[in-house]
Amino acid sequence: MRVLAVTNIYPTTRSPTLGTFVEQQVVGLKRSGLDVDVMLVDRFESGMRSYLTMGAELRRRVEQFCPDVVHAMYGGVLAERVTRIVVDRPTVVSFCGSDLLGELLSGPIRRIASECGIFASLVAARRADGVIVKSRNLEQALPATVIRSKVRIIPNGIDLKRFKPIDQADCRNRLGWDPNRFHVLFPANVGGDPRKRLYLAQAAVDKANRSGLNVELHQLRGVSHEAVPIWLNASDVVLLTSLHEGSPNIIKEALACDVSVVSVDVGDVRERIDGIEGCHIALPDPDDLGIKLSLVAANKGRVAGHAKMQALSLEQTALRLGSFYHEVVESHHRQGTASCRMINPSLLIDFCSSILARRKHFSRHLTRR
Repeated sequence: MRVLAVTNIYPTTRSPTLGTFVEQQVVGLKRSGLDVDVMLVDRFESGMRSYLTMGAELRRRVEQFCPDVVHAMYGGVLAERVTRIVVDRPTVVSFCGSDLLGELLSGPIRRIASECGIFASLVAARRADGVIVKSRNLEQALPATVIRSKVRIIPNGIDLKRFKPIDQADCRNRLGWDPNRFHVLFPANVGGDPRKRLYLAQAAVDKANRSGLNVELHQLRGVSHEAVPIWLNASDVVLLTSLHEGSPNIIKEALACDVSVVSVDVGDVRERIDGIEGCHIALPDPDDLGIKLSLVAANKGRVAGHAKMQALSLEQTALRLGSFYHEVVESHHRQGTASCRMINPSLLIDFCSSILARRKHFSRHLTRR
């Protein structure tokens, strides 16, 4: 089977850490035997103009590569364009997080752009022959008018050959970390996204230090994907305080390295750490987060996470994706026509309902800065 993967987040020479989870998904698909061609719509280099000019290149790629399915590996405007342009073969769209949940902690301009992206995601979800979401909360963010029989929850897989337990002392020595301190890793990103709530993580660390822990907080920012296993294995715990997530890869990667996790109840983290002793869900409150960090410090040692992550390996995830592709292609052929490309007026109702639901859900967090 031939798959044309279209994405706007993918590692480049200028941005080597961008979209590594998409790159890893492509690696898994190729390992499973699928023929995959990647088309990058470089919005970070060319801005929104890249979406306006992508049509000719996408049509050329489809004509030359002759894919069985076109997979938009992110939502928003990218997915809307792909599902509007590709009308002669089945399309699949993956939603990863902010493309459905928005960016409610961003500034006003970015927030408006985010709302436009959500509307584009809803349009794409209706048009696409198949929809993939990374977690249950993203599936719930889809309006009821998106047919659930074409939706699958398939988290991104991780490379268990790279993400595995490594000697902690050796990793700390390589990074120059003090072996006598309690090391907390915070999964930041290059843009300093306020959705990650660094202020909350810092407040939790301050609370833990005042209780007697000797904590050092490290931000995982600008670190090559190849070096991430070293940073994880050097850490005592990964601390996640995000306002919203889909299925954060850093949590799965930490567990694959047998590293403890302390997180607010976000995305699919509760499901991922369920049954793993030494990992904790905390309230989005510095006191409770600090207490959970203290619990990890008291118990010390690694957790038993690597075995549980076997079901989320790149290979297993690729098999699930491949199976879904076949379902989508067969369904498309049975129907004999492409999905409707028109924007239905009821989308406005879906869009407004989505905004109200998200703002109600997040409102209690927005004043806590």
